[in-house]
Amino acid sequence: MSGWPVLVVGCGGIAGFHLEALARDGRGRIVGVCDPNRDAAEAVRSKYAPDAVVGADLERVARESQARCAVVLSPTQLHFEQTRTLRALGLDVLCEKPLAETRERIVTLVEESRTGPRLAIAYQRRTFATYRTVRREVLSGKWGPVRAVTSLSTERWIQVYHGTWREEQAFNPGGFVGDAGSHKVDMLFFTTGLGPESVRSVSSRRGFGVDVVTNAVGTLAGGVELTMVSIGDAQHYREELFVHCAEADFIVRDGGLLIARNNVVEPFPDLEPQSSPVGAFLDMVVEGRENVAPAEIALPVWDFTQMLLRG
Repeated sequence: MSGWPVLVVGCGGIAGFHLEALARDGRGRIVGVCDPNRDAAEAVRSKYAPDAVVGADLERVARESQARCAVVLSPTQLHFEQTRTLRALGLDVLCEKPLAETRERIVTLVEESRTGPRLAIAYQRRTFATYRTVRREVLSGKWGPVRAVTSLSTERWIQVYHGTWREEQAFNPGGFVGDAGSHKVDMLFFTTGLGPESVRSVSSRRGFGVDVVTNAVGTLAGGVELTMVSIGDAQHYREELFVHCAEADFIVRDGGLLIARNNVVEPFPDLEPQSSPVGAFLDMVVEGRENVAPAEIALPVWDFTQMLLRG
């Protein structure tokens, strides 16, 4: 069979998103599936890769499957050891976010990623047509400097993940804004090219084990005003990003991109190509293209999240 040999590590809830993308892409071929839950691993093999090696021993499955790259979809607290093991075996790795559960471990992985097999993070929005287009337009400078940024994220996050590892402080210290919200934090920097300058925030656990709601105001580099609303116990999913430039506003809303000028709001017509973390990863390992989500982007996301949680 043809296709780049891929090892899948972790068969939990997020796996379906990446495996469907892998199947649609067609350039990768699953040769190994690793998960301590044998039933979950067998279900993945049955649906996507009937000839894949299956097991709980990561090193054995990696060696026997002869995989050349891996997609790590396990809980956050496993990312550090699994990523290091796989890279030591010579495999390029795409790791789900967050990269690790402590700053020290993130720093270690970032430093180690400067040589050897490539390491990418599955920050999905870096591959979305809308956000990639905002970045292109804002960084072009033709709309003038960025003046303000507003991010809104609401989700039934705690209702879905209550009682799982995501509600444990040791494994998910950032709560909602550190887990699902980390995508939105990354987009603040990705779309504007600006880092954080200052932030003040208010968080609430709503009686759960980690912060569920975090609302913040602050500034990005150069005094650009920032507002960020993250509500992890809402009753619906909504995600918006508003980037106000001197000559135009860009609004990512409901999966589309709008541009506003002179009180007229209309769809933005010229979008970048749409992709996925798996698609971008295969672009890198198969086609030799750039790493659009390298390990070093994890550190500013972590540091800013800690700034938020400190208030």
